[in-house]
Amino acid sequence: MRTYRELFREREFTALFLFSAAQTAAQTVAGLALGVLVFRRTDSPLLAALAMFGPAFAQLLGAATVLSAADRLPPRAALTGLGGLLALGTAVQAVPGLPPGVLFPVLLALGVAGAAGGGVRYGLLHELLSRDGYLLGRSALGLASGPVQIGGFAIGGALVAALTPSGALLTAAALHLLSAGAARVGLRRRPPRAAGRPSVAATWRANAQLWSSAPRRCVYLALWVPNGLVVGVEALYVPYRPDAAGLLFAVGALGMLVGDVLVGRVLPAHRREGLAVPLCVLLAAPYLGFALEPGLPVAAALVAVATVGYGAGLLLQERLVALTPPELSGQALGLHGSGMLAMQGVGAAVAGAFAELTSATTAMAGTAAASLAVTALLAPGLRREGVLRRAEGGRSGASAAPRPQG
Repeated sequence: MRTYRELFREREFTALFLFSAAQTAAQTVAGLALGVLVFRRTDSPLLAALAMFGPAFAQLLGAATVLSAADRLPPRAALTGLGGLLALGTAVQAVPGLPPGVLFPVLLALGVAGAAGGGVRYGLLHELLSRDGYLLGRSALGLASGPVQIGGFAIGGALVAALTPSGALLTAAALHLLSAGAARVGLRRRPPRAAGRPSVAATWRANAQLWSSAPRRCVYLALWVPNGLVVGVEALYVPYRPDAAGLLFAVGALGMLVGDVLVGRVLPAHRREGLAVPLCVLLAAPYLGFALEPGLPVAAALVAVATVGYGAGLLLQERLVALTPPELSGQALGLHGSGMLAMQGVGAAVAGAFAELTSATTAMAGTAAASLAVTALLAPGLRREGVLRRAEGGRSGASAAPRPQG
């Protein structure tokens, strides 16, 4: 499977694509509406930010408690139920006058559920497509995410202005219901990938098994840390140029799009081998130029070049799938997603604290340098030959181990 056209001929992939797009749109609209709603009620920038981005941090709790559900529930039923649960929770948040003491626990619960949902979604993607097709499918989902988020923020802002934050939240609830319908109608019934019931103990056992392999640990760290630090750099666009931050984010989205197409569609498999480390370097290195406090045209060019390096994430996910037993693929990819979101928050905090002590441009260059240092430390373990040699032992050990039971 080498083209997006071939990909969308797969009926179940199209349904999964629609599910993901509707979920992303709903979360974007709801996040913006919640931020406005909480700020109006509390006049607290901190609480408003937690309302918008709290679910990302809540996924850490989900990764430690419910992630085993990603492989132990039938995918169609799990995604349909998740869409319905998110619709209900979002509608509850739209209740007029709901106090923050009720709103934030609901927000936390939805974030925890989202951790399992991400594992179900990407585990199913791996199941639907061949090993060669997974990279193309993940690229297609990534290509849709940027435009959907942009559209979601635009529509969410219009809905908040034209209606109320509560009205925008009800619209987001309807989008969640739409995602549930796409999963129910478009996906066929499949059995769980692993035996046993979901439980906290099963989640911990499977996470421990995933983390016990040195090659997988190296891939996880490469997926989380360099990326998270560069997101911290991006968090400083506003302090750097408040009048042009939107332009820098847009240019970055374009660079990310180019990277996804290049890695997912253009380069053949033999050309992709060995590109993970160079792309991680590309992701951070151009930001070193911000130490010279460049003007906007140069800054935009640096951002456009750097964000092509996000294509490394697709290659590293492909390697993670190759290193993971099929019965743990959902939990492995869910753990990646939750850890990535958490490290992006950590990266933003690190870069922000650095900027408080120095300046925005110095912090951007310094945080990028830290990303490069982490990549250099991880590079020996990411060399394909070494990873594949160790993978043979890791795979046989993983296959010989009993399946985690609930």
